[in-house]
Amino acid sequence: TMGRTKRPRRSFTKEFKTEVVELVRQPGNSAASVARDLDLTETAVRAWVKQADIDKGDREGLTSVQLAELTRLRQENRVLREERDILKRATVFFAREIR
Repeated sequence: TMGRTKRPRRSFTKEFKTEVVELVRQPGNSAASVARDLDLTETAVRAWVKQADIDKGDREGLTSVQLAELTRLRQENRVLREERDILKRATVFFAREIR
């Protein structure tokens, strides 16, 4: 490592992200300059601008609503798989007990 420490993961409100995107879109501002001024990563700022463009319909991709639903469905799917696996193991266990 070249003296750089990993930055702790931070979370930001939807309102804050919206304000950052508006700052980037003002004439004379760039994602890099806004990120530097607000002590954010340029990658995060660019991702927020990209997602705002998708949500607005100016760019192809999954909207924030669709991403939230996808995340929820994946979580639900994982829980259902775990429940199914537990039931399979219980079935095998009780099948042995009956014999």
